[in-house]
Amino acid sequence: MDIKITPSKLIGTVNIPSSKSMTHRMLICAALANGQSKISNITFSKDIYATINALTAIGADIKINEDSATVLGINNVSDIAEIDCCESGSTLRFLIPITAALGINSTYTGQGRLPERPITPYLRELTKHGIKFEYNNTMPFNMSGKLKCGEFKLEGNISSQFITGMLFALPLLNGDSEIIMTSALESKPYADMTIKCLNTFGIEITETEKGYFIKGNQKYKPKNIVVEGDYSQAAFFYVANILGNDIRINNLMENSLQGDKKIVEITRNLCYNKNNEPNGFSINAADIPDLVPILGVLGTFCQGKSLIYGAERLKIKESDRLESTSAALNALGGNITAENDGLSILHSVLKGGVVDSFGDHRIAMSAAIAATVCSEPVIIKNADAVEKSYPDFFKDYQKLGGIIDVITLE
Repeated sequence: MDIKITPSKLIGTVNIPSSKSMTHRMLICAALANGQSKISNITFSKDIYATINALTAIGADIKINEDSATVLGINNVSDIAEIDCCESGSTLRFLIPITAALGINSTYTGQGRLPERPITPYLRELTKHGIKFEYNNTMPFNMSGKLKCGEFKLEGNISSQFITGMLFALPLLNGDSEIIMTSALESKPYADMTIKCLNTFGIEITETEKGYFIKGNQKYKPKNIVVEGDYSQAAFFYVANILGNDIRINNLMENSLQGDKKIVEITRNLCYNKNNEPNGFSINAADIPDLVPILGVLGTFCQGKSLIYGAERLKIKESDRLESTSAALNALGGNITAENDGLSILHSVLKGGVVDSFGDHRIAMSAAIAATVCSEPVIIKNADAVEKSYPDFFKDYQKLGGIIDVITLE
């Protein structure tokens, strides 16, 4: 779907969808529990459906209601499972060690750029602990065997999804295990979210100087729980307000552990010149990689130069997000350079134009927010990429006064 956005001011109230990160985690914990759990306030996006289908494939019974899911934990573990992760990196990296711990012979498939995203730490560490991979640097791939407890060494500059996957799986093993971080852990807030979720479902994790100690033979306990709102989605509207829109943002938890809550601090602490214009900023995005595209929009609006660094891992997201963010905003009249680990952004007056979302939900949403300060219409190609995480984004955008027309580009 391609759309045309005619620039307009956004005014009103938006109810932020539930946290995709927390929903993945809660569904997995509920599926591993012995009994029935209910998870409420779920936004059912493509990524969440991928995790639901994966958990169903390995033996969970999940019934979906309007905005909730009733999960009956895995009773009879599947011997063999085919797991289609669609384009969800979380589904892939969370489920691999879980199926290994359960001894399921698994075939993993995926779409889009997911087959290109690395699983190197698992290939190295799980192979040392009883798992055999048939893997040729793409998908589908097969894995078999049953994971054994022990010591697992993981780099800190890899995706925190690998840490989370191991934290889910290791409590299920017959003995104690330890995760050794060989360097400082980036995106640590995501690991903290995982541990909070695990604690809620009865699992204990001990953080050590080296990493994490995980006692074996633990049991997940069922839980009825409500998913909090998603700060990574709220970020689009926080930045929209800096751009001159007037949006009240609801459904967020103030004491959230989400790393992307940082957007509140970033927008609140901007410095302004005597003309009441925000000045440029410098931000280490190692812990908040999902905010980089919308921070790129913010940077074009700020006077002078802005820098985003520490985001090298964005090259292997749904798109190469450093290149796609710069390409999208430059197409609108921006002046952004993709660096090795971030973005260099100069203040620009955005005009409008045609933006390719590159099939990336965060690029599509960022372009829509940028459109509010453009002087001419903005066409977003493949705008339906938002279904990956925030299916109602454009409906909410229109409720706030956004002017959207669906078009067909030749």
